[in-house]
Amino acid sequence: MIGSRSCHFTHAICRLPSADLSDGLRAIDTGTPDPARFAADHADYVAALRATGADVTVLDALDAFPDGVFVEDTALCLPEAAILMRPGAPSRAGEVAHMAPALAVAYGDAIITLPAPARIEGGDILVTETEVLVGLSARTDRAGVDALRAALRPFPLGLRVVDTPPGVLHFKTDCSLLAPDTVLATKRLAASGCFDGYKVIHTAEGEEAAANAIRFNDLVIVPAGFPRTAAALDEAGFTVRAIGNTEAAKLDGGMSCLSLRFSPPTIA
Repeated sequence: MIGSRSCHFTHAICRLPSADLSDGLRAIDTGTPDPARFAADHADYVAALRATGADVTVLDALDAFPDGVFVEDTALCLPEAAILMRPGAPSRAGEVAHMAPALAVAYGDAIITLPAPARIEGGDILVTETEVLVGLSARTDRAGVDALRAALRPFPLGLRVVDTPPGVLHFKTDCSLLAPDTVLATKRLAASGCFDGYKVIHTAEGEEAAANAIRFNDLVIVPAGFPRTAAALDEAGFTVRAIGNTEAAKLDGGMSCLSLRFSPPTIA
């Protein structure tokens, strides 16, 4: 049975892309995102989430925060509580305060704030049915891991620290959960042994950017343009929906970055 913690969700939160998204952070400059194309892809993404029957809230753009469309980094949403993150990029720190009211609508008082000096982003966190894997990266440090570990103590989840491959922005840049026992991952990440005990489907050679997908209810939503990886997922029995991601990718964004996915304990 698929649990809401890992693959099945009643709710999602997205945010419209900022008019200033071209000022967003990026490891390598691969070109300026096209706002119209980004908006069209984002609308397709929201429609795919809604097609599963989920309640999807789309927040207004934050023009002061060009990376604000990548809402996943602001919080970790569990069935028991929403845990507000502490983004490692200083320019993104203010995004959390703008996300908190939207989460309060679903979670009420079941919201946890991590203390300073923790630095941790949702893109480095993979939640399965039994554990939380946290990748150390340029955006997530040991203090962030320790703060999250303390916040998780009341909940039935262990925490395991894993290594993010050198030069990779976030842990989930190279992996995603497809089912409670199945992970999609690049070969370079899977070679570390971090997914021992899970079934691993590797991205096709040259299609490493396809690793950041999301399992959302009955769909596996993947970035378009990676046909061999999509075919492997289809062959494995998953229902695949490809969404354009060329413009988000110019800002190091992927499928998981664009939403917070959750089933809250109570709905206000």
